[in-house]
Amino acid sequence: MAKLLIQGGTVVSATGRTVADVLIDGETIAAVLAPGQAETLGLGAGSDVRVVDASGKYVVPGGVDVHTHMQMPFGGTEASDTFETGTTAAAWGGITTIVDFAVQNTGGSVQDALADWHTKADGNCAIDYAFHQIIGGVDEDSLKAMRYLVDNEGVTSFKLFMAYPGVLYSDDGQILRAMQTANEIGAMVMMHAENGIAIDVLVAQAIARGETDPKYHAFTRPADLEGEATHRAIRLARVAGNVPLYIVHMSASEALEEVAAAQHAGQNVFAETCPQYLYLSIEDQLAQPGFEGAKWVCSTPLRSKHEHHSRDLWKGLRMNELAVVSTDHCPFCFKEQKEMGIGNFAKIPNGIGSVEHRMELLYQGVVNGEISLERWVETCSTTPARMFGLSQKGQLAPGFDADVLVWDPNGHTSIGFEKKHHMNMDHSAWEGFEVDGKVDTVISRGTVVVENDAYVGTKGHGRFVKRGLSEYLR
Repeated sequence: MAKLLIQGGTVVSATGRTVADVLIDGETIAAVLAPGQAETLGLGAGSDVRVVDASGKYVVPGGVDVHTHMQMPFGGTEASDTFETGTTAAAWGGITTIVDFAVQNTGGSVQDALADWHTKADGNCAIDYAFHQIIGGVDEDSLKAMRYLVDNEGVTSFKLFMAYPGVLYSDDGQILRAMQTANEIGAMVMMHAENGIAIDVLVAQAIARGETDPKYHAFTRPADLEGEATHRAIRLARVAGNVPLYIVHMSASEALEEVAAAQHAGQNVFAETCPQYLYLSIEDQLAQPGFEGAKWVCSTPLRSKHEHHSRDLWKGLRMNELAVVSTDHCPFCFKEQKEMGIGNFAKIPNGIGSVEHRMELLYQGVVNGEISLERWVETCSTTPARMFGLSQKGQLAPGFDADVLVWDPNGHTSIGFEKKHHMNMDHSAWEGFEVDGKVDTVISRGTVVVENDAYVGTKGHGRFVKRGLSEYLR
């Protein structure tokens, strides 16, 4: 593989920015060079090195999205993005690594579930990928499987659910046992923190009253029940020996307050939020007339713009109470899929498609003064890689994988189904959003996959990555 020189740009890391050139040799970064150093080394124009002109642009580590659901079964259907379409869309958005979830439902085998996800992804991905393992049934077999996956499969994080009784739900005793096992093997426990037992009561009561529109999805999943479950998960993690706990898709101030308090008390508690909770709301999206709001049904749900949730989440990103921004990318088409819930919001498949737009939407947060440029890189690339043991990802330094996003701050992105939209969906949850910046060039392990507003990558380029333990706890 030829050498590649990204020249003239401003290299941005989690800790600062500097004008520098990035030299790629094969699949890894060979050097970060001071301006003019490439010419001194005979690496500029006229050599056999391909030059990417990044003048006036930012050169950042490729995005790492550690929460996606490609081809995930849900409520009698399946997420509409395959690993091929989903990872291609991710590449369009400057993402160079995803971590998806292999799903063990109650009564199923952990190893069989992981094997099934390998079959779905193998040979189909445009970018690199790894897996978390969902444990939908905590028993002796699944606890043994957790050890096996850490020791042999490069799967070092396990997701549990306090919601969805009968499908993925674990009670407090099961959660404690899984946390104790994770503590023994150094694994990360990821938690969907909503009180599913109470939510099911509220859902049944709402439907009995004839309250069936999509907006009632949010009203029956109140912020208090996200806060309560987060509190309970944190206390169980402490009882289990201060096991590392990562709260996924946080949407509520009440939950953030619990995480911040636990961190202040010295617990190994981390959390992520997603773009939908920073920008979207019940009033502007979920409560649209008729059934239109079904496009934005996701769990945890969107919150009211008249409350302080989104403002607090932005603050949490600035203060490092929230470590990561992921997408919880779980796309469903409006026709035939979301429409399964006409007349009963509880039957609407839960999920929003965002994998293509995370880097763009969070960069707009930089433009709007919510976070710094460095924090953009930290929450979208560097921290997720370190949090989940992707030791070769998330940084532009010698020896790291050559996963690079060249970002044009002077460009512009118009998001929408007829504009920028490559996910396998019949609508965009981000219709009409405008971003003051643009994906310019995307490089995955030394191979250019997006340039000149065209996808030039190939199916099967992406490789499975075995992960180590979290670098925050070693």
